[in-house]
Amino acid sequence: MLLVQFTNEAGARRVAVLEQDQLRVVDGYASTYALAQQAIAGKTRLAELASAAIGAETHSYEAVASAGRLLAPLDHLDAAHCYVTGTGLTHLGSADTRDAMHKKIGGDVETLSDSMKMFRMGVEGGKPTAGARGVQPEWFYKGDGSVVRASGQPLQMPEFALDGGEEPEIAGLYLIGDDGQPHRLGYAIGNEFSDHVTERQNYLYLAHSKLRNCGLGPALLVGELPAHVAGTSRIIAADGAVRWEKAFVSGEQNMSHSIANLEYHHFKYGLFNRAGDVHIHFFGTATLSVADNITVLAGETFEIESPVFGPALRNRLDRQQSTFTKVNAL
Repeated sequence: MLLVQFTNEAGARRVAVLEQDQLRVVDGYASTYALAQQAIAGKTRLAELASAAIGAETHSYEAVASAGRLLAPLDHLDAAHCYVTGTGLTHLGSADTRDAMHKKIGGDVETLSDSMKMFRMGVEGGKPTAGARGVQPEWFYKGDGSVVRASGQPLQMPEFALDGGEEPEIAGLYLIGDDGQPHRLGYAIGNEFSDHVTERQNYLYLAHSKLRNCGLGPALLVGELPAHVAGTSRIIAADGAVRWEKAFVSGEQNMSHSIANLEYHHFKYGLFNRAGDVHIHFFGTATLSVADNITVLAGETFEIESPVFGPALRNRLDRQQSTFTKVNAL
């Protein structure tokens, strides 16, 4: 099942099941958040609750998308109660690009870059047996819900940024129940969007490079993620021509960590078990245009798609003017 959030012509929020090009509205719920809250309270599967509440109202997905009325597939009305985070070096092909950015001379364990050391740790201990705890992955914070952009909305690169590059990833979408229990609603395709040039200067700048917008959606895949997910990432020039294109793979078959291990090492912190909070957690990637020496230009569009997640995620790159203010002492 694919769930989509959008606004109708009058500006009212809707949540709907996507079937081909048709959005079938779920009656009685204005958001995925409200639908999930009810599923948790009623101890019901999200897909079962949504299916049972489908009404007669329908919309054309293409018409909604063309009008710019898509919303992220999960959000919180108070952006401060949505955490956007992620993990890196989680995919079997992810070490090469990162290692090249932070490479040290030599090849023995003492001279490997920190990135390659962490990648090796994941390969050796990122998929523990059931009930065991695996090695913890790299972890980063991107921001709160205010950084999330729906399909069709621009990704804004700050004027101080040195680069704005895509990261085609799968994100897990979560809601914390009233008792502090995390509940995974499903998955969405995403563009984790980072400043790789800043990160390349020094590995310790990774935290800075991640404080950016991200693209999410347009649909929430309810249920389990296939072990193998294939997709395509593109950079589309302002004139509509495809300037760069590359296939990517994800899913546990192509990862050095299990999703359960990534989830454990995120939600093991009590800070992330606050009732009512939303979490958007990116699982990492192995495919980047920056690895092919591509610099994405303002006005160009990122397109990330995988048939598993329905329609493609599209976001134009914009430059954002920043206002630097002096801190006032009171």
